[in-house]
Amino acid sequence: MSTWITIASGLAGLNVLLLAALSVVWLRNYRQFRSPLVLGLLAFSTVMLVENLGAIYFFFSMGMLYASDPAAQQFVAALRGLETVALAFLTYVTWQ
Repeated sequence: MSTWITIASGLAGLNVLLLAALSVVWLRNYRQFRSPLVLGLLAFSTVMLVENLGAIYFFFSMGMLYASDPAAQQFVAALRGLETVALAFLTYVTWQ
């Protein structure tokens, strides 16, 4: 596995942790308030959690998808990095 795919895998793993924390908070809030908005946030975190777990699976099982093009590897890592930044902000404001 290349360095860029390793970085992308690590960022996807970090995203899973952030999404798990968000899911716990939003599930607790939904149980308390029964708000459709909070239910939407919970659905969002669940879908993103499944997507990141799927990405980790494919990074380890099918690394050859990105093997031929280093630019594609860098782009995938950059997208995972942007997602991590967005989730970090969302996690920060949710925990406030």
